[in-house]
Amino acid sequence: MAITTAASRLGTSALSDAPKVELRPNYTKDDVETVIRAVYRQVLGNDYLMKSDRLTSSESLLRDGSLTVREFVRAVAKSELYKTKFFYNSFQTRTIELNYKHLLGRAIYDESEVIHHLDLYQNEGYDADIDSYIDSVEYQESFGDNIVPYYRAFEFQRGQRSVGFTRMFRLYRGYANSDTSQIEGNNSRLAAEVGANNATAVVGPSGGNEGWAYRPSAQNVTPSSGFGGAAAYGKEGRLLRVEVSGIRTGGYPSVRRSSKAFIVPVEDWLPQMQKIHRLGGKIASITQI
Repeated sequence: MAITTAASRLGTSALSDAPKVELRPNYTKDDVETVIRAVYRQVLGNDYLMKSDRLTSSESLLRDGSLTVREFVRAVAKSELYKTKFFYNSFQTRTIELNYKHLLGRAIYDESEVIHHLDLYQNEGYDADIDSYIDSVEYQESFGDNIVPYYRAFEFQRGQRSVGFTRMFRLYRGYANSDTSQIEGNNSRLAAEVGANNATAVVGPSGGNEGWAYRPSAQNVTPSSGFGGAAAYGKEGRLLRVEVSGIRTGGYPSVRRSSKAFIVPVEDWLPQMQKIHRLGGKIASITQI
């Protein structure tokens, strides 16, 4: 069953029928190799892994039964490899939201969770903070000792909040995407919305126009120019601020922009609306200014 009817546009279709990866008793060599690959993919955010980066000692302990899957997840999350990818060069809130994604399979629910982990890191250090995710009741109830964490925010589960579903799309950008290759880099995706306790719009990954929703720029600056030129009040002396998603730029190659805002005189609105539609855009909001 698809996660949503828009699964293909939102990049979740590859997850909809994927079984949970679990290391069961009497496992085979192939079973444990599948688990190792799944842990690396999940905990490292689907990033590329070089052979020299692999945690060979921890892998061996997992193969011979000396480590559970949960302890192998812990080893990867505490490794220098993980720190290099997601800790040393990232803002603290970005690290926290990725820890939630990688280790608990969901997005941050509210600011109290951010504050808790900031305090824990400052007072007890990195390892204690990682332990707080993996030793939590939430982790144990969701994954136990032998299931590889997965993106459970796309499925309804006990204790899950609806805001976690929409926020997860700010962290998950499609099955083929990695957490080190996104255009927003090491900046937090959720800090502003979590701090303001606002809902998060679902913005699909690059692809069909139907997957787009409007998202303001990081500076949230109202544009000073109109559609195609300088803004003027026009004959009626009124202006509209129009937010558009998925519009294509002119020229070659045509590039889709996820969000753009325009200032338009009221009397020019009808032809500009037609132009927006010709460029493949969708109007997200209209505000008189």
